[in-house]
Amino acid sequence: MSSNQVGEADVYVELGWVYGIPQNDPQMAERVLDYDQILLHIGMDPATPQVLGGTVELWLGGQLIVFNTTTAVFIPKGTPFGPLSYKEFRHPHLQLSMVLGSGDPYAASGRWAGGEASNAVPKKTQNFDFEQYVVRSPMREAGPDYVEGRQNPTMTYLSRTQVGMVDCYLEFGWIWDCPAPPIPKMRHDDFDEVVWHLGSDPERPEDLGATLQFGIGDELLEFDTTHCAYIPKGLDHGPLAWKEVRRPMIEMALMLGAGTLDEGWANSFFDLPDGARRGPK
Repeated sequence: MSSNQVGEADVYVELGWVYGIPQNDPQMAERVLDYDQILLHIGMDPATPQVLGGTVELWLGGQLIVFNTTTAVFIPKGTPFGPLSYKEFRHPHLQLSMVLGSGDPYAASGRWAGGEASNAVPKKTQNFDFEQYVVRSPMREAGPDYVEGRQNPTMTYLSRTQVGMVDCYLEFGWIWDCPAPPIPKMRHDDFDEVVWHLGSDPERPEDLGATLQFGIGDELLEFDTTHCAYIPKGLDHGPLAWKEVRRPMIEMALMLGAGTLDEGWANSFFDLPDGARRGPK
């Protein structure tokens, strides 16, 4: 997603599969962005969703960060990051980069720390533990305790509860059969949202492995490919109903500007008996 694709989007997202230890990767030098960024590595085995399938080494603020689980890393604007490399690789998984505050691909590319690409080992210059920006294990709070066909509660990998300076909320969960009941219609009055549905076949990355009907505004859209939707504040969306699920897939949501579940989804759902709205379960 970028502002070239959705003009009003102020978020830039890149998504890619990792099939092995990357060679000659541009992530191999330290960089700096003028915007906050989220790096998310997702293990793609629905039976063990927190197992990444590799061991990643990332330099953040000159400090070495190592992880082998599904992990989110929050990178505040101006914080040097990289290089990123793999200590080991076991099976394919997903890597996402989300730049917050700009949908411009050029702004999202950042600049080399120190003015030029360098193979030198980064140096730490701040007396700060950058591990505070790393979430290796999720909270389980979003959604009811049980929904047939899907992982509930979902996995919250970034919130103000986990990283105190964060002003967004990122959660996702696996779907392996048609969820019942479907997600109801909703509206967020104060916050923009980005919603992904991600297929799990590394050989066919655009195949969702399911057929989904997704209400956006006054239209009921149908998808059978991996996709991303930008939902401006005030826009009705949902219900989300699956016609079929052929292969496990991921549903993910990023609420922009809201750091907690209650803040982001307050008074959002249109499913009370009298048609009134409610907050998250």
